[in-house]
This record gives sequence, structure tokens and C-alpha cells, in this order.
Amino acid sequence: MIVILALAAAFLALRLYSVLGRRTGHEQQPAPLQPDDRVAHKPLQPEMQASAAADTTRLANSLIAPEAENGVRAIIAADRHFDVPQFVEGARSAYGMILEAFWKGKRDELRWLCDSDVAQSFEDAIAAREEAGEVMDNRLVRIEKAQIVDAAVHGRTAHVTMRFDADIAAVTRNQEGAVIAGSMSDAVATHDLWTFSREIGHADPNWKLSETDEAA
Repeated sequence: MIVILALAAAFLALRLYSVLGRRTGHEQQPAPLQPDDRVAHKPLQPEMQASAAADTTRLANSLIAPEAENGVRAIIAADRHFDVPQFVEGARSAYGMILEAFWKGKRDELRWLCDSDVAQSFEDAIAAREEAGEVMDNRLVRIEKAQIVDAAVHGRTAHVTMRFDADIAAVTRNQEGAVIAGSMSDAVATHDLWTFSREIGHADPNWKLSETDEAA
């Protein structure tokens, strides 16, 4: 049994290394990327050092809102390994993984992917859902847009806020499996602001979800 648990922990740690809590803005959250999509995503922590020319190119593309460019430059100046395209790709993957963990009540996975405050908020919502005898049966149809809309370095901690515009098929079922809310045939447009944070220079390369909110 100890060997099995150790292998499970190692597998989860490996997944977290390849991807990246305070508010949980809304209960009906957008749905997860498909497993095949996750495998294709690269880690947020880049393996190649960014050049000055590459930095300029990254800042010029649609991955960054104009108002976030100065903050992204500050992060690149503090951490030469920060790579915008790889970060955004990893954030998209983390978005789906975290939502899936929330919908399926995977508390341990949420603790790995989120900071303590956000993980606790998710766990409280899961507990309330379980007490009510409700099960979420959601599916992420697509992510229409994933863009950095804010970025900053506070002390030694980097913060990057992503806007996700996604289509979600969301259904809530009772204990008998009957649908009590939502529809799997009609996708709902959702607009989320998720902030990921990481201490620059820390041995842990993973970014964690540190805040969630709904976008206007």
C-alpha cells in the first residue's frame, strides 16, 4: 500500500510540474480541457532562456493586453526564464485541470494546484454541494480566449492575471442522477479572471492559482 501511495503522489507531482486560490467568484465554473489536450501542453516553467528580441515579439502579440505589457516586462526582467507563450499555454491547461478537480470534488489535487485560501474556498463549495446531495456534470466546450490582462512583481512574488472566455456545458444532478439545473446541449459563455502567483527564485517552479473572479 505504501508503494502504491508513493507512486500516486509522484504521478500527481509530475502533472503539476507540467502546468502551473482567494476568491471563487461563481459556483457554475467553466469545464476542463480534454486529457489529450493536456498532454500536448508544455510546462509553464520554460526550458529556454528568452532573448531581448524574443521578449519584444512576445509583448507584441495577442497573448498580452496592452495594459499588462509593463507588468510582463517587469516579470521578464526579474526572471529571465519567464516565457509568455508557454505560460499562457500552461495556464489554459491549469484552467481545465482545476475546474475538473472542483467539479469532481478532488480536494487533494486542488491543494496542489491552488494556494491555501483558494483551495479552501473550493473545498467549502464542494462540501456544501455534497451536503445538498448535488453532483456537477460540467464540460468545457472550448476556450475562446486566454489573455494576460494584468501582471506585476510585488517583492519577490510575480502575479499574472489571465482572462479566460470559455463556453461551458453545465449540469447539476441530484443523488439519483436526475438533472436539476443546466443543460448539456446549451453551452454557457463564461468570463473569468484568474491570477497565478509564484515566488521568483523559489525551488518550486510551479505557479499556483491565488485568486479567482468573474470578468466584466
